[in-house]
Amino acid sequence: MIPEIIQIPVAGADNFSYLVICPQTGKALGVDPGISPESLLSVVRDRELTLEVLANTHGHGDHIAGNGEVLKVTGAKLAASLVDVPGAEIALSEGSQLQIGSITIDVLHTPGHTPGGLVFNPPGALITGDILFVTRCGRADFPGSDPEAMYHSLLRLAAYPPETKVFPGHDYGPKPQSTIGFEREHNEYMKCPDLASFLKLRMG
Repeated sequence: MIPEIIQIPVAGADNFSYLVICPQTGKALGVDPGISPESLLSVVRDRELTLEVLANTHGHGDHIAGNGEVLKVTGAKLAASLVDVPGAEIALSEGSQLQIGSITIDVLHTPGHTPGGLVFNPPGALITGDILFVTRCGRADFPGSDPEAMYHSLLRLAAYPPETKVFPGHDYGPKPQSTIGFEREHNEYMKCPDLASFLKLRMG
């Protein structure tokens, strides 16, 4: 079963929220409502979706500020890494899975931007939060950031099939979404031949 993935620009920010929808059941996973939860909620209402789970890629405020409103309106459960989002009802870590209708979404632990950073892997896609942007990667100079871990997280994502769709946490690149093949070709951070060159480029 291939899910429908809706990329939702967050009003008043350069963030993206996401809905991963099971076409059979109308059940959905929401990701990172950001500072304007209404951006995501309006799509849920318009499409008459059942939002079962709201998940966070990481714990920075520009991604999680709208959690409370979405949970209150929809009754969804909050899923995240407890390292980044201590109050989450569903604790996610490497190897976790979220079941939304007929869709299974794998969870990858991808530290680097934050210690508990996650990437969501519905079939054929990666929702990358702030670890991977289109032609860029996240900052690694925040408290809790780890540039060496970020390098290894990016290498891991680069190993996915080239047709895998990339849905980033921010609209920072030349287009709003891409593929792993596009990133391998155009993302200078992903093309670094070794850790030393990555550290020089990211932290230099």
